[in-house]
Amino acid sequence: MSDPVPASRAFVSLIGAGPGDPGLLTLHGARALREADVVLFDYLANPDLLRFAPDAETIYVGKKGFSEYISQEQINALIVVKAQEGGGRRVARLKGGDVYVFGRGGEEAEACAHAGIPFEVVPGVSSAIAAPAYAGIPVTHREIARSFAVLTGNTREGGAHYERLSGVDTLVLLMGVRNLEQIAAELIAAGRHPDTPAATIQWGSTPQQRTVTGTLTTIAQVVRDAGLEAPAVTVVGEVVRLREQLRWFDLAAHFGGPLAGKTVAVTRTREGASALGDVLRARGASVLEVPLIRFAPTADTGPVADALHDFEGWLLLTSNQAVTALFAFLEDAGLDARALARAKLAAVGPSTARSLAERGLRADFVPDTPGARHLGAQLPARPGEATLHLTSQLAEDDLERALAARGIGYARAELYRTEPAVPTENVLQRLKEAAVVTLASGSAARHLAALATADFDPRALPVTAMGPQTADAARAAGFTRITVADTASLEALADAAERAVRPD
Repeated sequence: MSDPVPASRAFVSLIGAGPGDPGLLTLHGARALREADVVLFDYLANPDLLRFAPDAETIYVGKKGFSEYISQEQINALIVVKAQEGGGRRVARLKGGDVYVFGRGGEEAEACAHAGIPFEVVPGVSSAIAAPAYAGIPVTHREIARSFAVLTGNTREGGAHYERLSGVDTLVLLMGVRNLEQIAAELIAAGRHPDTPAATIQWGSTPQQRTVTGTLTTIAQVVRDAGLEAPAVTVVGEVVRLREQLRWFDLAAHFGGPLAGKTVAVTRTREGASALGDVLRARGASVLEVPLIRFAPTADTGPVADALHDFEGWLLLTSNQAVTALFAFLEDAGLDARALARAKLAAVGPSTARSLAERGLRADFVPDTPGARHLGAQLPARPGEATLHLTSQLAEDDLERALAARGIGYARAELYRTEPAVPTENVLQRLKEAAVVTLASGSAARHLAALATADFDPRALPVTAMGPQTADAARAAGFTRITVADTASLEALADAAERAVRPD
């Protein structure tokens, strides 16, 4: 038993992540993730949910079928250790389905109680209910089934246990796909009719959902023939007959448009969730958010302070992050937007201009076509007029060269730093299955290409690029299957993703 934790902010949220559809996470669960310093997530928790905790330390503690990545005892200990670190931290334990429905959440709650760590339980939507519902199977029905039971697929309980459930109309079996033949035989031996309808649903509520139906006599063979594996839920009872009439999700995926049933990987920064993900989800896509870069403060703000002091000329902002970092710098220096009163503001595109507008400033110039080279070619500056580019250490020279060709001077100040962020192993595995990857910047293309290994080269994946400059960077990085968005907008990038997955 661990020593009790002294009064601190140590706190653990045991969160049910739901069955796979990220939209089924509760509002309470989303709030707990936002407040977390550390997130421990497992194999069945959709990693897309990590976007609610962009700044948290994330730890994969996946357990898959009979192969354990980490033991339950180790997970219990890790929860306690992480909560006790640094005088106390908020830990979110993100678990597939519901915390207490065969999720071993009770053991994790006990570990917190024994260590004296306050905790909460945030119930989740159990796959026992959600998977059948997404397959068109209600677990109860007033005229067919007035009771149901949720069982583990652990065969050690045996036929005697099934005999005690003889009066239950619907049985829902979790984690039983490998033992399905034995379970079906024991249910028949316990009195269930061999022709009782049965259905098995794999990856319920996700774009990968697959459903097969049969009877107690045939279901194990049907599952084998279809190649279904864990995670899967099996439903036994007359309610299975309602599937053909009530099925909706798989039909919606079939008729829901080019992105329905497709996984679209969205490259983004470590710090924030992607608004593009919401646009793609609205079009039916399963979104995998892949953090490739993170932003960090510059080590020395002196040059920026010197460059901005009484600056008069064109201030060049070529990303949303530049705007964010600029106002963070002003705040840290005890200043506000009035410090920019003598400057004219140029934004590389409409998105950066919107970032300025959100802070009460209107861009004095935005090029017709977004991109640094277009900004340099069209900037209404006169030879000899000062320009100052606030950017990161990785800024390309397109803007400088375009201005130099017009005889306009160029100065650069490092306002922030761009650093690589390595995705988790779980995200990398899912990336291999992506139908298309979105790229919003040249740095995203380069960082994605850098993930190449002997086993997987992301440059073989189809990608969509936010504008011609990003497309050029993607080609230089080795990508060949590139679709370019018509305009620099999230909707246009989603349109490009649809074109990229459209059959020839």
